[in-house]
Amino acid sequence: MFLKRKSDGHLVEVLSLQDLVNPNHKTLVGRLHYGEEMQDPETFAKTDLIFPSGEWLPRCWVDIHYRDQELRKTAA
Repeated sequence: MFLKRKSDGHLVEVLSLQDLVNPNHKTLVGRLHYGEEMQDPETFAKTDLIFPSGEWLPRCWVDIHYRDQELRKTAA
């Protein structure tokens, strides 16, 4: 899967999908895709990544508390 780095628009190949979808993980391992040579894997902050279309990552991938308000409503 490829994402785009917000800071410069470079594509990042996600090497760890488990890190991507886990809201407890603030970073993921990926590889930049530019130039002719394959780049070394490095760590990227999820807050600096978006989909290539420009859409933000789903909130459930980046915020562990994304359902807290919904749960409070049903508990009341």
